[in-house]
Amino acid sequence: NSIISAASSPKALKTQVETLGFQHLDLEVTVPRVVIFRDAIIDLFDMEMGARFTSKAKLGFTALLNYVGGAYIYIRREYAGRIKIINSSWRTANNKAADFMDQIEGEGEEGEGGEGEEGKEGEEATKEAADTAAKEAQAQGNARASGDARASGEAKNANNMKVPT
Repeated sequence: NSIISAASSPKALKTQVETLGFQHLDLEVTVPRVVIFRDAIIDLFDMEMGARFTSKAKLGFTALLNYVGGAYIYIRREYAGRIKIINSSWRTANNKAADFMDQIEGEGEEGEGGEGEEGKEGEEATKEAADTAAKEAQAQGNARASGDARASGEAKNANNMKVPT
């Protein structure tokens, strides 16, 4: 239905056929299969519509189905290899990230048992950093509430920047 609706606009038809072509990359679309599918659809229309399925309509649907089938073949031939490379790269990157995260978690688990005082110091430093961040956020909130804030969130300060003249 979407292909028929887009048939009056070449640009829209191309976009619709490309979209459907990418959705059908998992199918092995070949010329003989396109011919079988096209002929089956044309025969179905011919049987169901009878005399109302004119030779002009038959030619139009044949051309449209040939275009769609050819586009599916083209998309698969031109883009399937590229998409496989992208998927492979994505899997490799995700595996490396997972390995990296496993390594970090492994080091964290190894260090937790024998750290003693060092572990407490790290926790205190983390808590201090969180407290500092909370105080800065509160100060920005107070500056915004008083109207002394810029759109970027900085408080107004005329002496903040010195420009050489």
